[in-house]
Amino acid sequence: MSRLASLLAAPVPAVGIEIGPRHVSVVRLGAGGPPATVAALAVEPLPEGAVVPALNETNIADRAAVGAALARAVEQAGARRRRAVLVVPDSVGKVSLLRFEKVPERQADLAELIRWQTRKSVPFRVEDAQLTFTPAGPPDDGSGEFAVVLARRDIVAEYESVCAEAGVHVGVVDLATFNVINAALAAGTAPAGDWLLVHAAGAYLSLAILRGARLLFFRHRGSEDEGSLEEVVHQTAMYYEDRLSGRGFTRVVLASPWFDEARAGRESDPAAARVRQQLEQRLNARVDAVDPRPAVTLADRITADPATLGALAPAAGLLLRERIA
Repeated sequence: MSRLASLLAAPVPAVGIEIGPRHVSVVRLGAGGPPATVAALAVEPLPEGAVVPALNETNIADRAAVGAALARAVEQAGARRRRAVLVVPDSVGKVSLLRFEKVPERQADLAELIRWQTRKSVPFRVEDAQLTFTPAGPPDDGSGEFAVVLARRDIVAEYESVCAEAGVHVGVVDLATFNVINAALAAGTAPAGDWLLVHAAGAYLSLAILRGARLLFFRHRGSEDEGSLEEVVHQTAMYYEDRLSGRGFTRVVLASPWFDEARAGRESDPAAARVRQQLEQRLNARVDAVDPRPAVTLADRITADPATLGALAPAAGLLLRERIA
Protein backbone atom coordinates (compact mmCIF):
# COMPACT_ATOMS: atom_id res chain seq x y z
CA MET A 1 0.00 0.00 0.00
CA SER A 2 2.98 2.34 0.28
CA ARG A 3 2.96 3.04 -3.46
CA LEU A 4 -0.77 3.80 -3.48
CA ALA A 5 -0.41 6.03 -0.43
CA SER A 6 2.35 8.05 -2.08
CA LEU A 7 0.25 8.52 -5.21
CA LEU A 8 -2.65 9.85 -3.17
CA ALA A 9 -0.57 12.03 -0.82
CA ALA A 10 -0.73 15.79 -1.25
CA PRO A 11 2.42 17.22 -2.86
CA VAL A 12 4.84 19.07 -0.59
CA PRO A 13 4.43 22.84 -1.12
CA ALA A 14 7.17 24.56 -3.10
CA VAL A 15 6.12 28.12 -2.22
CA GLY A 16 6.73 29.90 1.06
CA ILE A 17 5.25 33.28 1.97
CA GLU A 18 6.15 35.60 4.80
CA ILE A 19 3.96 38.54 5.74
CA GLY A 20 5.94 40.68 8.13
CA PRO A 21 5.56 44.15 9.63
CA ARG A 22 7.81 45.77 7.02
CA HIS A 23 7.71 43.53 3.96
CA VAL A 24 6.21 40.52 2.27
CA SER A 25 8.40 37.87 0.71
CA VAL A 26 7.67 34.93 -1.57
CA VAL A 27 10.08 32.02 -1.99
CA ARG A 28 9.66 29.40 -4.70
CA LEU A 29 11.73 26.23 -4.63
CA GLY A 30 12.65 24.43 -7.81
CA ALA A 31 12.26 20.72 -8.47
CA GLY A 32 14.92 18.26 -7.40
CA GLY A 33 17.44 18.27 -4.61
CA PRO A 34 18.65 17.93 -1.98
CA PRO A 35 19.80 20.51 -1.51
CA ALA A 36 16.70 22.41 -2.53
CA THR A 37 17.12 25.26 -4.99
CA VAL A 38 15.55 28.67 -4.48
CA ALA A 39 14.33 29.29 -8.00
CA ALA A 40 12.74 32.64 -7.18
CA LEU A 41 12.67 35.16 -4.35
CA ALA A 42 10.55 38.30 -4.40
CA VAL A 43 10.51 40.85 -1.58
CA GLU A 44 8.12 43.81 -1.55
CA PRO A 45 8.22 46.57 1.10
CA LEU A 46 5.10 47.54 3.00
CA PRO A 47 4.08 51.06 3.99
CA GLU A 48 4.41 51.93 7.68
CA GLY A 49 1.43 50.63 9.66
CA ALA A 50 0.05 48.34 6.94
CA VAL A 51 0.69 45.31 9.15
CA VAL A 52 0.57 45.82 12.91
CA PRO A 53 1.41 42.46 14.53
CA ALA A 54 -0.60 41.88 17.70
CA LEU A 55 -1.96 39.00 19.75
CA ASN A 56 -5.48 40.28 20.31
CA GLU A 57 -6.19 42.99 17.72
CA THR A 58 -6.63 43.35 13.98
CA ASN A 59 -3.23 42.82 12.33
CA ILE A 60 -3.72 43.81 8.71
CA ALA A 61 -4.58 47.49 8.99
CA ASP A 62 -4.22 48.35 5.29
CA ARG A 63 -5.57 45.34 3.44
CA ALA A 64 -5.30 47.00 0.02
CA ALA A 65 -1.60 47.81 0.46
CA VAL A 66 -0.72 44.36 1.79
CA GLY A 67 -2.75 42.64 -0.93
CA ALA A 68 -1.15 44.68 -3.69
CA ALA A 69 2.39 44.06 -2.39
CA LEU A 70 1.75 40.34 -2.01
CA ALA A 71 0.19 40.08 -5.47
CA ARG A 72 3.29 41.71 -6.99
CA ALA A 73 5.62 39.36 -5.11
CA VAL A 74 3.56 36.29 -6.05
CA GLU A 75 3.64 37.34 -9.70
CA GLN A 76 7.39 38.02 -9.66
CA ALA A 77 8.08 34.62 -8.07
CA GLY A 78 5.80 32.73 -10.45
CA ALA A 79 3.76 31.40 -7.54
CA ARG A 80 0.13 31.92 -8.59
CA ARG A 81 -2.28 29.01 -8.28
CA ARG A 82 0.12 27.08 -6.07
CA ARG A 83 -0.03 25.56 -2.60
CA ALA A 84 2.05 27.44 -0.07
CA VAL A 85 3.19 27.62 3.52
CA LEU A 86 2.81 30.90 5.38
CA VAL A 87 5.01 32.58 7.99
CA VAL A 88 3.41 35.23 10.20
CA PRO A 89 4.94 37.57 12.81
CA ASP A 90 5.75 36.12 16.23
CA SER A 91 3.38 38.66 17.81
CA VAL A 92 0.42 36.73 16.37
CA GLY A 93 0.97 33.83 18.79
CA LYS A 94 1.55 33.38 22.51
CA VAL A 95 4.54 31.05 22.94
CA SER A 96 5.00 29.04 26.14
CA LEU A 97 7.36 26.30 27.25
CA LEU A 98 5.43 23.83 29.41
CA ARG A 99 6.82 20.87 31.30
CA PHE A 100 4.72 17.97 32.55
CA GLU A 101 5.92 15.33 34.97
CA LYS A 102 3.54 12.82 33.38
CA VAL A 103 2.62 13.18 29.71
CA PRO A 104 -0.76 11.71 28.71
CA GLU A 105 -0.52 8.91 26.17
CA ARG A 106 -3.39 10.20 24.01
CA GLN A 107 -2.77 13.35 21.96
CA ALA A 108 -6.32 14.55 22.66
CA ASP A 109 -5.73 14.32 26.41
CA LEU A 110 -2.40 16.16 26.09
CA ALA A 111 -4.05 18.93 24.06
CA GLU A 112 -6.76 19.32 26.69
CA LEU A 113 -4.17 19.48 29.46
CA ILE A 114 -2.24 22.18 27.58
CA ARG A 115 -5.43 24.19 27.04
CA TRP A 116 -6.15 24.01 30.76
CA GLN A 117 -2.62 25.15 31.65
CA THR A 118 -2.61 28.08 29.22
CA ARG A 119 -6.16 29.40 29.52
CA LYS A 120 -5.17 32.13 32.01
CA SER A 121 -2.06 33.24 30.12
CA VAL A 122 -3.81 34.60 27.00
CA PRO A 123 -6.22 37.55 26.70
CA PHE A 124 -8.79 35.55 24.72
CA ARG A 125 -10.77 32.33 25.07
CA VAL A 126 -8.69 29.27 24.31
CA GLU A 127 -11.79 27.88 22.61
CA ASP A 128 -11.33 30.62 19.99
CA ALA A 129 -7.66 29.84 19.48
CA GLN A 130 -5.60 27.65 17.22
CA LEU A 131 -3.40 25.48 19.44
CA THR A 132 -0.19 23.82 18.28
CA PHE A 133 2.52 22.14 20.32
CA THR A 134 5.68 20.18 19.70
CA PRO A 135 8.24 18.51 21.99
CA ALA A 136 10.93 20.96 23.07
CA GLY A 137 13.27 18.14 24.08
CA PRO A 138 13.47 14.35 24.36
CA PRO A 139 11.08 12.68 26.86
CA ASP A 140 12.53 11.73 30.23
CA ASP A 141 10.97 8.99 32.41
CA GLY A 142 7.45 9.81 31.30
CA SER A 143 7.88 13.57 31.65
CA GLY A 144 8.15 16.00 28.76
CA GLU A 145 8.52 19.63 27.77
CA PHE A 146 6.58 21.23 24.94
CA ALA A 147 6.75 24.44 22.94
CA VAL A 148 3.15 25.65 22.79
CA VAL A 149 1.64 28.32 20.54
CA LEU A 150 -1.84 29.80 20.88
CA ALA A 151 -3.22 32.23 18.29
CA ARG A 152 -6.68 33.57 17.62
CA ARG A 153 -8.20 31.79 14.62
CA ASP A 154 -9.71 34.97 13.19
CA ILE A 155 -6.34 36.76 13.23
CA VAL A 156 -4.64 33.84 11.46
CA ALA A 157 -7.50 33.95 8.95
CA GLU A 158 -6.64 37.60 8.15
CA TYR A 159 -3.28 36.50 6.78
CA GLU A 160 -4.65 33.41 5.02
CA SER A 161 -7.37 35.36 3.22
CA VAL A 162 -4.91 37.93 1.84
CA CYS A 163 -2.90 35.05 0.37
CA ALA A 164 -6.04 33.54 -1.15
CA GLU A 165 -6.86 36.84 -2.82
CA ALA A 166 -3.34 36.86 -4.31
CA GLY A 167 -4.02 33.46 -5.87
CA VAL A 168 -2.15 31.22 -3.41
CA HIS A 169 -3.67 28.51 -1.22
CA VAL A 170 -2.14 28.30 2.26
CA GLY A 171 -2.02 24.92 3.97
CA VAL A 172 0.44 25.51 6.83
CA VAL A 173 0.90 28.58 9.05
CA ASP A 174 3.73 29.10 11.54
CA LEU A 175 5.66 31.80 13.40
CA ALA A 176 8.70 33.53 11.91
CA THR A 177 11.35 32.87 14.56
CA PHE A 178 10.59 29.16 14.79
CA ASN A 179 11.36 28.89 11.10
CA VAL A 180 14.53 30.92 11.25
CA ILE A 181 15.56 28.20 13.72
CA ASN A 182 14.43 25.55 11.24
CA ALA A 183 16.55 27.20 8.53
CA ALA A 184 19.64 27.14 10.76
CA LEU A 185 19.04 23.51 11.75
CA ALA A 186 18.43 22.41 8.15
CA ALA A 187 21.63 24.14 7.06
CA GLY A 188 23.58 22.19 9.67
CA THR A 189 24.96 25.39 11.16
CA ALA A 190 23.54 24.89 14.66
CA PRO A 191 26.39 24.02 17.06
CA ALA A 192 26.26 21.12 19.47
CA GLY A 193 26.49 23.47 22.45
CA ASP A 194 24.28 26.35 23.53
CA TRP A 195 23.51 29.03 20.98
CA LEU A 196 21.38 32.14 20.83
CA LEU A 197 19.13 33.34 18.03
CA VAL A 198 18.33 37.06 17.94
CA HIS A 199 15.49 37.81 15.50
CA ALA A 200 15.09 41.58 15.02
CA ALA A 201 12.08 42.02 12.77
CA GLY A 202 11.55 45.76 13.10
CA ALA A 203 8.20 45.82 14.88
CA TYR A 204 9.21 43.09 17.31
CA LEU A 205 12.18 41.25 18.75
CA SER A 206 12.39 37.55 19.62
CA LEU A 207 15.20 35.61 21.26
CA ALA A 208 15.60 31.86 21.49
CA ILE A 209 18.20 29.83 23.38
CA LEU A 210 18.88 26.34 22.07
CA ARG A 211 21.10 23.48 23.10
CA GLY A 212 21.80 21.90 19.75
CA ALA A 213 18.27 21.42 18.37
CA ARG A 214 16.53 21.60 21.77
CA LEU A 215 14.65 24.79 22.61
CA LEU A 216 15.48 25.96 26.15
CA PHE A 217 14.11 29.49 26.20
CA PHE A 218 11.95 31.82 24.12
CA ARG A 219 11.27 35.50 24.69
CA HIS A 220 9.26 37.89 22.57
CA ARG A 221 9.09 41.66 22.85
CA GLY A 222 6.54 43.60 20.83
CA SER A 223 6.81 47.21 19.69
CA GLU A 224 4.75 48.37 22.66
CA ASP A 225 7.18 46.88 25.19
CA GLU A 226 9.99 48.89 26.72
CA GLY A 227 13.68 48.12 26.46
CA SER A 228 16.25 48.30 23.69
CA LEU A 229 17.65 45.29 21.88
CA GLU A 230 20.80 45.51 23.97
CA GLU A 231 18.81 45.57 27.23
CA VAL A 232 16.67 42.59 26.26
CA VAL A 233 19.74 40.60 25.19
CA HIS A 234 21.45 41.47 28.49
CA GLN A 235 18.42 40.33 30.50
CA THR A 236 18.26 37.12 28.49
CA ALA A 237 21.96 36.43 29.03
CA MET A 238 21.54 36.95 32.79
CA TYR A 239 18.60 34.53 32.86
CA TYR A 240 20.64 32.00 30.89
CA GLU A 241 23.56 32.25 33.30
CA ASP A 242 21.52 32.32 36.54
CA ARG A 243 18.51 30.07 35.83
CA LEU A 244 19.74 27.75 33.09
CA SER A 245 23.28 27.36 34.48
CA GLY A 246 24.61 28.47 31.13
CA ARG A 247 28.33 28.29 30.46
CA GLY A 248 28.37 30.58 27.46
CA PHE A 249 27.10 30.61 23.92
CA THR A 250 29.17 28.89 21.29
CA ARG A 251 27.48 31.00 18.62
CA VAL A 252 25.02 33.84 18.20
CA VAL A 253 22.87 34.08 15.07
CA LEU A 254 21.39 37.46 14.14
CA ALA A 255 18.39 37.35 11.83
CA SER A 256 17.12 40.58 10.35
CA PRO A 257 16.22 41.68 6.83
CA TRP A 258 18.03 44.99 7.41
CA PHE A 259 21.27 43.51 8.74
CA ASP A 260 23.82 43.73 5.93
CA GLU A 261 27.21 42.44 7.05
CA ALA A 262 28.88 43.77 3.91
CA ARG A 263 27.98 47.33 4.94
CA ALA A 264 28.59 46.94 8.67
CA GLY A 265 30.91 49.62 9.92
CA ARG A 266 30.25 52.03 7.09
CA GLU A 267 28.48 55.30 7.68
CA SER A 268 25.64 54.15 5.44
CA ASP A 269 24.67 51.41 7.90
CA PRO A 270 25.86 52.28 11.42
CA ALA A 271 23.01 50.36 13.09
CA ALA A 272 24.24 46.99 11.83
CA ALA A 273 27.77 47.58 13.07
CA ARG A 274 26.56 48.87 16.44
CA VAL A 275 24.24 45.92 17.06
CA ARG A 276 26.83 43.35 16.11
CA GLN A 277 29.57 44.97 18.17
CA GLN A 278 27.39 45.25 21.27
CA LEU A 279 26.21 41.65 21.00
CA GLU A 280 29.76 40.34 20.62
CA GLN A 281 31.04 42.38 23.56
CA ARG A 282 28.19 41.42 25.91
CA LEU A 283 28.03 37.74 24.99
CA ASN A 284 31.70 37.11 24.24
CA ALA A 285 30.72 35.04 21.23
CA ARG A 286 30.89 35.36 17.47
CA VAL A 287 27.80 36.90 15.89
CA ASP A 288 26.85 35.68 12.42
CA ALA A 289 24.05 36.73 10.11
CA VAL A 290 21.55 33.93 9.47
CA ASP A 291 22.36 31.90 6.35
CA PRO A 292 20.05 29.10 5.09
CA ARG A 293 22.82 27.72 2.91
CA PRO A 294 23.89 24.93 2.39
CA ALA A 295 20.33 23.63 2.95
CA VAL A 296 19.32 25.60 -0.14
CA THR A 297 21.20 26.82 -3.17
CA LEU A 298 20.31 30.10 -4.82
CA ALA A 299 19.54 30.71 -8.46
CA ASP A 300 22.22 32.80 -10.17
CA ARG A 301 20.18 36.00 -10.17
CA ILE A 302 19.57 35.94 -6.38
CA THR A 303 22.22 37.74 -4.36
CA ALA A 304 23.57 36.18 -1.18
CA ASP A 305 24.05 39.30 0.96
CA PRO A 306 22.97 38.94 4.63
CA ALA A 307 19.96 41.24 4.19
CA THR A 308 18.57 39.02 1.42
CA LEU A 309 19.32 35.86 3.38
CA GLY A 310 17.52 37.35 6.38
CA ALA A 311 14.42 37.94 4.26
CA LEU A 312 14.69 34.42 2.82
CA ALA A 313 15.24 32.48 6.04
CA PRO A 314 11.73 32.32 7.65
CA ALA A 315 9.83 31.09 4.59
CA ALA A 316 12.69 28.83 3.49
CA GLY A 317 12.87 27.35 6.99
CA LEU A 318 9.19 26.39 6.93
CA LEU A 319 9.49 24.90 3.44
CA LEU A 320 12.50 22.85 4.52
CA ARG A 321 10.69 21.66 7.65
CA GLU A 322 7.76 20.44 5.56
CA ARG A 323 10.08 18.58 3.19
CA ILE A 324 11.91 16.87 6.04
CA ALA A 325 8.65 16.03 7.83
